[in-house]
Amino acid sequence: MGALTLGLIAAFCWGVHDTLVRYISQKVGVFPSLFPVLVTGCVMTAVLSPALDTARIGGDATWLALLSGAVFGLTGLSFYQALKIGPVRVVAPIVASFPILSVGWAVANGQVVTGWQWLAVVVIVAGCSAVALTSVDRDTTGPRASAVVWSILAAIGFAVSFALGQLSIAQGTEMTAIALARFGAVAVVVALALALRQPLLPVRRAVPVLIVMGVLDAIAIGAVMLAGGYAYPAFAAVAASTFGVLTIILAAVFLGEAVARAQWLGIVVVFAAIGYLAA
Repeated sequence: MGALTLGLIAAFCWGVHDTLVRYISQKVGVFPSLFPVLVTGCVMTAVLSPALDTARIGGDATWLALLSGAVFGLTGLSFYQALKIGPVRVVAPIVASFPILSVGWAVANGQVVTGWQWLAVVVIVAGCSAVALTSVDRDTTGPRASAVVWSILAAIGFAVSFALGQLSIAQGTEMTAIALARFGAVAVVVALALALRQPLLPVRRAVPVLIVMGVLDAIAIGAVMLAGGYAYPAFAAVAASTFGVLTIILAAVFLGEAVARAQWLGIVVVFAAIGYLAA
């Protein structure tokens, strides 16, 4: 239950975060949107880590945390690009399919997952996919097809980043590991921006929204990483994946994106399966 609770906290934060991404990235751009978000999380966790962690993080955990952050930075670029060119109701559910990879990784490393639990995970992913498929046009050319490709890359990146991040907190230095992961994400985004000659700083009027997004993102990734200290840590990724359907609901309410009846059915199925895992 602990891992699922942390995952649901992450899902809520990312649901709000991704709705804001959809609004802001089209006006500001991918790099100027992502950079302040990552820097905000980096500063926030760096300030908290000395107060909350009494142990010193080891070398292996340090590199795992930095690598987790680097992968997350690349994943963030993919995700923001997908949200910039494609509607939330298409992008978010595809990205939310990453729990299949997360649970598969857990099983490969000795975690016992029952057949019914696997079924619940598959139902969650299938429900999110159904929500996406009901909104995809038959014409798959152009920006929407590109958004799907970027979304698939982001899904893979999330699974890898979360697995590395959960491994990095095994020594009991959770906040330090989260701070290092944020630093790794900032470093890789800055390096790519310089290599591609992309601007990093947003327009001033967008900064308050981006700071809020940064706080939400830091809480979300921190919650998923903290699940590494609980039983069934992969289930945190499963619960976090429901950010896709939360984003769809928020996009319908605040951005005016239509939600079909079949999509609402998929949303109900997803949360019913989450309820089974929590039972």
